[in-house]
Amino acid sequence: MTNAQLPEQHSDEHLKLSRQEFDRENLSDADIEQIKEQREGDEPDGSFMRWVITLFGTGVGAGILFLPINAGSFGFSPLVIATLLIGPMVFFSHRTYARIVSASPVKGLDVLQVITALTGRKRGFASALVYWLGIYPTVLIYAISITNTLDSFIVNQLGGPEVSRWVLATASAGLMTGAYAFGKKLTLWLANALVYPLIIALAAVSFYLIPSWDFASFRAYESSYSVWQGLLLILPVLVFSFSHMAALSQFALDVQKKTDGDVAATEREVSKVEMITAAMLVTFTMFFVWSCALSLGADGMDAAREQNVPVLSYLANQTDAPFMAWISPIIAIAAIITSYFGHLLGTEEGTAYLLRSVAPNFAARVSTSTLRLTVNIFVFVTAVIVAVLNPSILDMISVVGGVFVAFLVYIMPVLLFNKATAFKHYACRPDTIFVFVVGLVIMGVAVRNIIVG
Repeated sequence: MTNAQLPEQHSDEHLKLSRQEFDRENLSDADIEQIKEQREGDEPDGSFMRWVITLFGTGVGAGILFLPINAGSFGFSPLVIATLLIGPMVFFSHRTYARIVSASPVKGLDVLQVITALTGRKRGFASALVYWLGIYPTVLIYAISITNTLDSFIVNQLGGPEVSRWVLATASAGLMTGAYAFGKKLTLWLANALVYPLIIALAAVSFYLIPSWDFASFRAYESSYSVWQGLLLILPVLVFSFSHMAALSQFALDVQKKTDGDVAATEREVSKVEMITAAMLVTFTMFFVWSCALSLGADGMDAAREQNVPVLSYLANQTDAPFMAWISPIIAIAAIITSYFGHLLGTEEGTAYLLRSVAPNFAARVSTSTLRLTVNIFVFVTAVIVAVLNPSILDMISVVGGVFVAFLVYIMPVLLFNKATAFKHYACRPDTIFVFVVGLVIMGVAVRNIIVG
């Protein structure tokens, strides 16, 4: 195998053997050019805390917008168990997924390029397709959400007339995609600028709802499902709600630049960032979920589900308090924007890879900036169309989170670890086995829900 353009970074025998599995012939010329750019590009895009905030912003959107609607409707006990499980699930699964890039002995390959180089073009393409199906629909979900949130805000809080969904969808998706198109550094800065006030406002709302908590009625609520059935049904939305997979590959690549490709140093940095991110996500999101569940009860959650709006919009419409009426939609919009940016980052990565696979000659002829522009235009157009059609958000989340995200974050890395020498030392670790078993359970539940309906 010739690896002239995939140079060695270390001299120990294990990494030399690992590197021999990275077959350059599995990668297209366009991939090789992109790898060069990823290695030799500008300085790292984000500092330690900037990436913590970016990953937090990517994951927090769905958690605070949709998880309360789903999790609260199954009663007290399933929510307690889910709260205890979600911390280890988020940290171990996302760290495992990030290791595909951070523990790679070859510098500069994103997650899809690592998989392709190790497993071949067919499996690489299949993985890219599943990756795309796990991230791109999430961008559409946020496009629907911000359109519905703006519509509710204009009518209920501003007292204005109903605005055409075409106008709302075009304006919101256009502004968010346009901001992202200016570049990752601007996007990271904007995401950071939004997340800090978002954290403060989210905590404020959670505390504000405490006086209306009703433990007795929530504990007395009898779901039509058993405790374990309720927990299993929560899991697919739980996985989606905390997922920040979309930004992990680019995050790990950025850390590689910072550590100059040192595998051990990259691994340590990625693990530290992921630990803080997971802790922040679980603390802020689950506190908010509990606050909403204890305030609204199962009936309120069902009503929000029927209206196809985030729980914050439902809270804003149901309360007479001016504070809630104004802060709720603002939090929802900020959460949607930060998550939209993070998932657009992953969508661009996946779509560009598929283009390089399906139309390598086209991808080789156009510059990276032109390819990015093509992807952004595609995302904008389709996001507007889907936002106008307004399909059920929770139905989309159950499929995307329970099937595609669960496979990508919980199952695919473990399969790769068992196949490739570069990752063999991770394959039988307790945390890896835990991630794999949880992933199988979640996928089984999601597939059953799709079949049964």
